[in-house]
Amino acid sequence: MKDVIIKISVVEKLKQFHPWIYKDEIKKFPKNINKGDLVKVSSPYGEILGIGYINPESIITVRILAFKNEEVNKEFFQKRIYKAFIYRQKIFDNITDAYRIIHSEADFIPGLIVDKYADYLSIQFNTAGINRFRNLIIKSLIEIIKPKGIYEKVDEKISKIEDLSQNKEQTIYGNVPDKIHVIENSLKFIASIKQGQKTGLFLDQRKNRKIVSSYTQRGFKILDLFSNSGGFGIYCLKKRVDFVEFVDVSQVAISQIKENCKLNNFKNYKAIKEDAFDYLNNLNKKFNLIIIDPPAFAKTRKEKDGAIKGFQFLIINSIKALEENGYIAVFSCSHHITEEDLKKVFLFASQKTGKKIVIIEKLIQDLDHPYLLNSPPSFYLKGFLIKVI
Repeated sequence: MKDVIIKISVVEKLKQFHPWIYKDEIKKFPKNINKGDLVKVSSPYGEILGIGYINPESIITVRILAFKNEEVNKEFFQKRIYKAFIYRQKIFDNITDAYRIIHSEADFIPGLIVDKYADYLSIQFNTAGINRFRNLIIKSLIEIIKPKGIYEKVDEKISKIEDLSQNKEQTIYGNVPDKIHVIENSLKFIASIKQGQKTGLFLDQRKNRKIVSSYTQRGFKILDLFSNSGGFGIYCLKKRVDFVEFVDVSQVAISQIKENCKLNNFKNYKAIKEDAFDYLNNLNKKFNLIIIDPPAFAKTRKEKDGAIKGFQFLIINSIKALEENGYIAVFSCSHHITEEDLKKVFLFASQKTGKKIVIIEKLIQDLDHPYLLNSPPSFYLKGFLIKVI
């Protein structure tokens, strides 16, 4: 195993368990190193700070697997997978049969994502380093969780960066049906893990669906924008609101909404296939609660200004579409959009509409997507429930 020696200024960062080392933080780079190779990370004084894997072509050059000199083998992965799985079981087994089991760095296996949908697993190997251990990881998952099938997902953008062209979207163990029935807080949903990003259920929003819907009541009319498979609106229908209008640009999502409403015997809804921005531009009706849960507007820092403008448009036009004392739930799943950014959007919208805004709830990702303080990017989903007065 070759050595990576970091700069003295970076030592404290690693001792605070930050799992990433950037290229400009490395003092001495090993020769003849390959993408995905394991390396020993040391201080300039020879102190071993951890074991990680390297990608010489990436800005994030080393991702730490262990903050001590530890052998990375099947037992290493089994211990971490088992610990993560038991943690989720204790929290969620009486709530849902669909949850994330491994959340990359936040579960101390950087580059790995594993989601459970009933008896089936979805898995992503997002780095060349973790892909080196794919067979060990798959065997460990089979032994510990005993799924009926495992389906591999591939993020094409990440795959190009990490040179993972050999990874294909496919069933890699057992059999995986096209549609999987799952339960969440006594509601029924269909998950389709073979259909790209539209799996049918965003697991990280589980807690927020329950919180937001708890503020609804009989007589409410709900607008669910960027509704995906309709999770927020369906939770509201369970609360016996008068009506939910779902809006999503994807026909796959609209079909999933209709299927999920049928599963739960809900009929007082309308599912509209339309761009949410166009929909708001032409809107001439009022709602008591509007949910705004868009895809990541800012996947890079360069996209942040455009994302802020998009949120400004959405909030201003949603305020105009609210009944008196109405609510808006708004979310950003981009690490580059902060809670303070959203608050500034609210203030801007308040000024433009002449309405005051009360923050009712601060909302973050559910517990199966841990926010590891030592790894800032693990906190990515932030949101607010606001009341407009």
